[in-house]
Amino acid sequence: MMNNPSCWVLHFFCCFSCCLLFPALVLSHHIHGNPASDIVDIINKNRTDQKLPHLNDSPGLGCMALQYVELCKGNCSDNNAVNCKPPEDDFTEVFAPNCGVELPTFGTITGHIVGCQREYLEPSQAFSQVLIKDKNSVSVLKNKTHTEVGVGLVGLHKGPFFWCVLFSSGQTNSTFVLENRGAGIQQKKGCYSGSSTPCSGIGHTRTVALNIFFISFVSVLLLTLL
Repeated sequence: MMNNPSCWVLHFFCCFSCCLLFPALVLSHHIHGNPASDIVDIINKNRTDQKLPHLNDSPGLGCMALQYVELCKGNCSDNNAVNCKPPEDDFTEVFAPNCGVELPTFGTITGHIVGCQREYLEPSQAFSQVLIKDKNSVSVLKNKTHTEVGVGLVGLHKGPFFWCVLFSSGQTNSTFVLENRGAGIQQKKGCYSGSSTPCSGIGHTRTVALNIFFISFVSVLLLTLL
């Protein structure tokens, strides 16, 4: 049967398709997770390795961190520094309302770290190369007054990408509480820790989609010709 030229063509194409489709599906699965939550896990592992208290993953803080980088989006310098510092009032007057944080539960923000990169980085790389890269950020990370943490991540189509970490000394589950557990948040781009909504517009999702479209198109064309 394999002596038939059309069978050889089909056999070759199946092998070629698998080579393209398998990595695409693996990548698609990976970037449809929540890298913001992954960074929270890395932060906690780093702190507990140094005998520091574990931090609660606060969706309210995470959502506000996403709001922070949404506002600063596009302000990444050539040396990967964020040239953006929103007024403190924005936390209570813009970020919290946009996230549906119940204002009576707004706690004290004890520190923040912001970073950007021209290309998307995996959570472990973002942690070491973007967020925790100097003495100041290490000092913020090790602060013993922190009890909660939230991470936000957003990126433009071809970069740059922005990360923000917010820390708080609030009481677990009683500060930065989201109305209806965040059900009303309209998250269109990026992602934040503590959310079950996958990241949007991060990484190489378009490449994955194009690979799958190309394979599907050529499959139909070959089946028509054979």
